[in-house]
Amino acid sequence: MSTLLAALSQLAPDPGYSTPRIDWHGLAPEIVLSAGGALLVLLDAIKLERAKAWMPALANLTLLGTLIPILTLAVEGSTRSLFGGSFVVDPMSLLLKAMFLVVGYVVILLSTNYVAEGDYWESEYYTLLTTSILGMVVMASARDLLMIFVALELLSIPAYMLAAWRKGGRTSNEAGMKYYLMGVFASAILLYGMSLMYGVGRSTRLDVIAENLARPEMQSGVPIVTLAMVFIVVGFAFKVSAVPFHQWAPDTYEGAPTPVTAFLAVASKAAGFVALIQVVFYGFYVRPDIIEPLFFVLAVASMTVGNLIALRQTNVVRMLAYSGIAQAGFMLAPFVVVGDNFDSALSAVVIYLVIYAAMNLGAFAVIIAIARKTRSAEITSLGGLFSYMPGMTVAMTIFLASLTGIPPLGGWYAKFSVWSALLGAETALGVAMAIVMAVNTVIAAYYYLNIAKTMWFDDAPDGDVAPVKVPVGLTGAVGIALVATLVFGVLPGLLTDIAAFGPVSAALGGG
Repeated sequence: MSTLLAALSQLAPDPGYSTPRIDWHGLAPEIVLSAGGALLVLLDAIKLERAKAWMPALANLTLLGTLIPILTLAVEGSTRSLFGGSFVVDPMSLLLKAMFLVVGYVVILLSTNYVAEGDYWESEYYTLLTTSILGMVVMASARDLLMIFVALELLSIPAYMLAAWRKGGRTSNEAGMKYYLMGVFASAILLYGMSLMYGVGRSTRLDVIAENLARPEMQSGVPIVTLAMVFIVVGFAFKVSAVPFHQWAPDTYEGAPTPVTAFLAVASKAAGFVALIQVVFYGFYVRPDIIEPLFFVLAVASMTVGNLIALRQTNVVRMLAYSGIAQAGFMLAPFVVVGDNFDSALSAVVIYLVIYAAMNLGAFAVIIAIARKTRSAEITSLGGLFSYMPGMTVAMTIFLASLTGIPPLGGWYAKFSVWSALLGAETALGVAMAIVMAVNTVIAAYYYLNIAKTMWFDDAPDGDVAPVKVPVGLTGAVGIALVATLVFGVLPGLLTDIAAFGPVSAALGGG
């Protein structure tokens, strides 16, 4: 007995040791979302027929419930640092988390009738969708390379399966396979870049990496720093479909079920940009000599190639895919002045992300509504739309005008914030980037307004102008996106105040 007591005494905790304090309020959004996902899995396991009908409602209630702790954290207003600085809850992360949750809510509204009326597995669909959104919510607070990678895989793996959710369709299987193979390839490049950065940065935490990269001996003559940064940025460039790493996007968007396409084009792309924001603005900003030229090339190539190929498209989904590539170029543009106009560049990227999510999601919602009659995504099938779906025609026109950048819609303010950041930096790269962006905005106007012309002035291909009934959920999704697009354009101060994250560069020691 004495021997047993002696052994147990050795296992007793050191009196001076204290367990790490867990900030349950800071982790509440992730906890609520995880609990909701677990409940979805449980309901699916029960295999009750009635449970299947509850899945979309439960998924949406989970997303709305997750917004509650985000609102309470926003009202409190403080910045919380967890796990030694690897997980940070601040105004920017809360805004991005709210954006992901609202986008997920709208995607579920788009999916409810689409999935129920098609030959799809319903229960697993909402579980995978919620799991992917959980990865995005974690990404918004990640300040550590390992946490960023885990969040990226958590959001990507369900998305690979969702892209192939139309199991009997050849194009959907092709979409899922291309997305999976390219995603795995990108993850391998990204992970290799992270391993190199860990070697030179001596940590996986981005703030520590920034401190080590800022040392005088690391400022020049260290090629491995450049190689690591290039590999990491290239890995994320695949995720945001930036040229020349965009090949998977058009086929995946066209082959996947349309609600999944909307999810990939908006939420998944936004998550990739959030990851770029984390690594660049919190880790790599100390090396603008590497970052700025790299992003200049990516931004110019993406917006130019995306717009020129979009001009030739006859399928509206493929057109929006190439349009999304061009929009990615616009969102990459502020990274070109990260070393000279840090705070404005950060705000511009986040503002553009939020507005892009609203207007692009709205455009896909209208396409889903229209396809209930046309059963086609060809641009010519939109002819005469105003004669039988006037409300959807007006909404689509607003979304297209916003994507073009016409005031007073949200898109104009998104582009204005980017131009302001570029010109405010007063650098040659910034001015050149602003000029290229202006030229590409004009190019994009042609194919956006061409769709509007087809809807308003062309005749219906089949001559059938009977009114089409749109499900309530789909109408609600269009309404939410429409309100956001209008409000962010007419009252841009609302988004500016939220995106005013304070003197971030001063807190980080940046310029």
